Amino acid sequence: MTPDAPQDGPGATAAPSASAHAFTPPSAPSSAPPARVRVTSPRTAAARTRATSIASEIDEQTPLGGVYITSLMRSQLRLALGVAAVLAATLGALPILLHAWPGIGRVDVLGVPLPWILLTLVAFAEIIGLGRVYVRLAERNEESFSDLLDGR
Repeated sequence: MTPDAPQDGPGATAAPSASAHAFTPPSAPSSAPPARVRVTSPRTAAARTRATSIASEIDEQTPLGGVYITSLMRSQLRLALGVAAVLAATLGALPILLHAWPGIGRVDVLGVPLPWILLTLVAFAEIIGLGRVYVRLAERNEESFSDLLDGR
């Protein structure tokens, strides 16, 4: 036994060497690198991320782009029909009101009959107000559509 060799036994104290902690695969020689292993997901058929944007779908007039444009047009149409319904209900109720109470037709305000004031000043104020509401809500629809295109 050599004095430098570690001794096995109950009183042996040997310092661990650096080579004792190194990992070497038992079957691979130390000069050749280990073989590579490809790791893949079991969900290889899963949907991929979008390669094209919504704006390009619309520009290329694909069926998906058509769905987005149809959605915007329907929301704008729904808004227009809602505003028109409010206008028709209020202005349509005015002749019914005047017919139900004929005494309103005989009331004068500053020498002008009340039905004329209701049909001019009130009706025009309502039309202008509903127009402003329509424009604001239509711009909000277009802004949310634009945010959708930008991906926000």
